[in-house]
Amino acid sequence: MLDLTYETPKPKVIAGAKHDWELVIGMEVHAQVSSNAKLFSGASTKFGAEPNSNVAFVDAAMPGMLPVINEYCVEQAVRTGLGLKAEINLFSAFDRKNYFYPDLPQGYQISQLYHPIVGEGEVLVELGNGLARNVRVERIHMEQDAGKSIHDMDPNMSFVDLNRTGVCLMEIVSRPDIRSPEEAAAYIAKLRQIMQYLGTCDGNMQNGNLRADVNVSICRPGQYEKYQETQDFSHLGTRCEIKNMNSMRFIQQAIEVEARRQIAIVEAGGEVEQETRLYDPDKGETRSMRSKEEAHDYRYFPDPDLLPLEIEQAWVDDIAANLPELPDDKKSRFMGDFGLTDYDASVLTAEVESATYFEEVAKGRDGKLAANWVINELFGRLKKEDHDITDSPVSPAQLGGIIDLITSDAISGKIAKDLFEIVYTEGGDPAQIVEERGMKQVTDTGAIEAALDEIIAANPAQVEKAKVNPKLAGWFVGQVMKATGGKANPKAVNQLVAQKLGE
Repeated sequence: MLDLTYETPKPKVIAGAKHDWELVIGMEVHAQVSSNAKLFSGASTKFGAEPNSNVAFVDAAMPGMLPVINEYCVEQAVRTGLGLKAEINLFSAFDRKNYFYPDLPQGYQISQLYHPIVGEGEVLVELGNGLARNVRVERIHMEQDAGKSIHDMDPNMSFVDLNRTGVCLMEIVSRPDIRSPEEAAAYIAKLRQIMQYLGTCDGNMQNGNLRADVNVSICRPGQYEKYQETQDFSHLGTRCEIKNMNSMRFIQQAIEVEARRQIAIVEAGGEVEQETRLYDPDKGETRSMRSKEEAHDYRYFPDPDLLPLEIEQAWVDDIAANLPELPDDKKSRFMGDFGLTDYDASVLTAEVESATYFEEVAKGRDGKLAANWVINELFGRLKKEDHDITDSPVSPAQLGGIIDLITSDAISGKIAKDLFEIVYTEGGDPAQIVEERGMKQVTDTGAIEAALDEIIAANPAQVEKAKVNPKLAGWFVGQVMKATGGKANPKAVNQLVAQKLGE
């Protein structure tokens, strides 16, 4: 394991008309638990089903229907907590959050306020150039999702789809440790990466499976340090919550817009009101949604239909013992085992599928060479065609076969790129393609020397110039490669050229 050390980045400073200001950001991330059934019913969680087809009686709040906890959802929450190095609470309980949801039939949400399933944890957010911020997680609690209101199907009516109603969410609440829009996006990306490695949330933001409420406030330089010393929130500005963000790009834009709105208010002598706001990307503005409620506004009380949740330490220990290798550990191992740079290891471990693909290619081979081909050739081509690694037409075995041909000097780097193109577009076994199409590299120094002698004999003036200026020897290398159709071993060509011109 490598000992990676990082420097904490300085907070972003936004210049106002009168003063400089710093950002303070906290996030409440809602992650849909990867499970086949909902939190309190056996209804399916499959995305894209016909409206109102994944609805059990309890989801529809039919009289007399009682919730029954889904043990697997609890296990997934515990697994996520362990992945975030968080405290797992052996005692937790569910509460009713009283709030009008037009698409939640029971009229309240079952959540966890007083006794969440997961306590304090942390997330190391890497920002490149040796910078990283440790963002503290306050808690993770489970709650049921609401349904979906549809307003664009009829000019006079709204429709309700209850398929999402009762789906298990993990709400991951951070401390106000994030200090810039870029860090906010990186934090979401890191959470998403960890949960994908754990298999607890697929992180699909487009489908709404991962979304965030972003709390933004501003303060004068030095005030945040006072907050850290005292944990007194009065040193920070009044926060406003930007609701239901499901795009990292929009999260960054919304934070910047909201911060400047607050600065303008304060510098004009006004006061920022605590409220919930929505971001309009088309207009580039946030607008008020409602005044910000506090916990007492929801009149939380213990849910009378659900007993407190008590779990055993042995069960938690068993889950911990079977956790997969997490991104930070995998990155460190890739750097240590394969000699990769921090950047290359970060790229290869960004997605669990990419890391798995690379390991299969690199097994028993030169790790740096494998990383170069996976990142530059394969990832580059996939990105160009808007595909991801799961759509790759080149299997790890095929790419590994190309690398084997390079390291055995059967083909040159140039031929390898031609071979990659054939395998990418047509498929097939690389070694067989090289044999059948006569792509094997010319390693016979006699044949290479004969070609070089002909070129030297035909270009005496160029020979004299190269003897005066050795840099011109590259011209002869190029001519030999051209004469052999690019099949000559470049190393052998360079050695022979240097030898002949030095005579």
